[in-house]
Amino acid sequence: MAEKRIKVATLKELPRSGGKVVKASGTLIALFNVNGTLYAIDNECPHQGGPLAEGDLKGTMVRCPWHLWQYDVTSGQCLSNPYGHVRSYPVEVTDGEVWVTIGRD
Repeated sequence: MAEKRIKVATLKELPRSGGKVVKASGTLIALFNVNGTLYAIDNECPHQGGPLAEGDLKGTMVRCPWHLWQYDVTSGQCLSNPYGHVRSYPVEVTDGEVWVTIGRD
């Protein structure tokens, strides 16, 4: 699949600290603001589909609200299960617009 850079939000729409669900070409992405740095990972926890953007964010770690699996938002690495990682996506901000690049496999 070819890479696509997609506008998913504006900086004004994001919480100061926490997550927001955005959609990019049909993919639900959890977008996190960690002290002004933005990170994007798949929104769906592979354990049982919990919405990661609704999870508790502490530093760069988000906890799935359903069963408490923990993820590093900088990489998508699952801290609870070595096989439970989620995809992470590059994020860029241009003139207050938030862009995510998807499609790299």
